[in-house]
Amino acid sequence: MQFPAADRPPATCPICEDERQWVPADGQRWTTMEELAATRVNRVRRDGELIGIGTEPRFAIGQRALVVPSTEGNVLWECVSLLDEATAEAVDALGGLAAIAISHPHYYSAMVEWAHRFGCPVLLHRDDAQWIMRPDPAIELWEGEAREVGGLTLLRLGGHFRGGTVLHRPDGAGTLLSGDIVQVIPDREWVSFMYSYPNLIPLPAAEVERMAGALEPYAFETIQGAWWGTTVPRDGNGVVRRSAERYVRALAGELL
Repeated sequence: MQFPAADRPPATCPICEDERQWVPADGQRWTTMEELAATRVNRVRRDGELIGIGTEPRFAIGQRALVVPSTEGNVLWECVSLLDEATAEAVDALGGLAAIAISHPHYYSAMVEWAHRFGCPVLLHRDDAQWIMRPDPAIELWEGEAREVGGLTLLRLGGHFRGGTVLHRPDGAGTLLSGDIVQVIPDREWVSFMYSYPNLIPLPAAEVERMAGALEPYAFETIQGAWWGTTVPRDGNGVVRRSAERYVRALAGELL
């Protein structure tokens, strides 16, 4: 999470101290964009049907962003902390960015830096406004359950965060870009849902059922998660439905 420029680091990061995340035993550590660029690079390469951008060696949570074509121009789905000139030139070669959209606060990272470089808005759900640590006019807060972006649809699913968002891409058989809101797990026949992933805090059954129900009207064959290669390759709608049903059975003790 990038904070505004200051003479010294903040005393704490509220997002790290929230029960959905954690602070290492040796405390929080801070860095700058310049320090990050001195030790890491971004890889820009294909991931499934889209172009991904991920930082190596792995930094923080290790997510990668995706460049998603739309009728209004490219949408950057999720964001990463490093933005250097090589990355900017690679994105320019793809056509630049018309917007940035992010699933939840753990991936806000350097969103304002990216928005300034590409002259585009950052689309965040208003329900998560309290987690914005670097306010900026480029941030556009949207409300309600859905927002259209150049033929793509942002859906507020909640769950992990109140404003937890996924992106539906209708091209072909449809793709759901799910972030951590619908989590792609090692067994690609299933997905999962959690309030906190590192601290293993589940969601209530009613919330999981509501999330699955909200996705029913949207057709998607594949699901792309937040890291390289985290793809459910087929029957995405069925995978979400069956996974939600299994989750609810587990909470009721029926799998014991």
